[in-house]
Amino acid sequence: MTRSVLAGRGIKEAKTGHTLGRLTMQLFYATDFIDRLENEMLPALRAGFVVLTDRYIYSAMARAEVRGIDSAWIRAIYGMALVPDAVFYLRIQSPQQLVDRVLASGRGFDYWESGMDLHLGSDFYESFIAYQTHMLTVFDRMSTEYGFHVLNASRSVRSVAADLRRAVARLLDESAPEGLESVSISPETKSLALREVNVASNESKIKKTAIH
Repeated sequence: MTRSVLAGRGIKEAKTGHTLGRLTMQLFYATDFIDRLENEMLPALRAGFVVLTDRYIYSAMARAEVRGIDSAWIRAIYGMALVPDAVFYLRIQSPQQLVDRVLASGRGFDYWESGMDLHLGSDFYESFIAYQTHMLTVFDRMSTEYGFHVLNASRSVRSVAADLRRAVARLLDESAPEGLESVSISPETKSLALREVNVASNESKIKKTAIH
């Protein structure tokens, strides 16, 4: 799911520089989420669709905590979010593996995803390792708190995507009304290299699900 119409452009422009304040960053992300929730997710759910969204509230909450934002404050902001029926956490074993994937992608280190605004290291590499180590610690704690379903993301993208498809298919099969055929997810489903994907649905028997 792409950024919202309301906040997407503002976030992109704000992140082109290196002066975005920590609180302003969190308010931008929260505005973006709420706009997508009201104008994309809820209408789809009310129409009976299952919503699969790559990134939900947990990544934003983790980034905020790593940046020293008050945990109670950031959780209160996202308190209006729908509670997903399942959260799938794509956990990588070490930050070094993330480094290898970043370098293999050819994109290079991102200023914000490296935590350069936190001054954790003398260069992008050191800062990235330190920042992602903190992020893994927070995600692991949240995994216990929120009951994430953990998938080993250190394997190949093909293996992770296959496990993820099976897990989502099981969730949909369990919630399908009697008499309906099982739901299948095609091999063309987007491979997930990011930590977070979320599936959500409406008040019907179809479940809400999230993946991190």
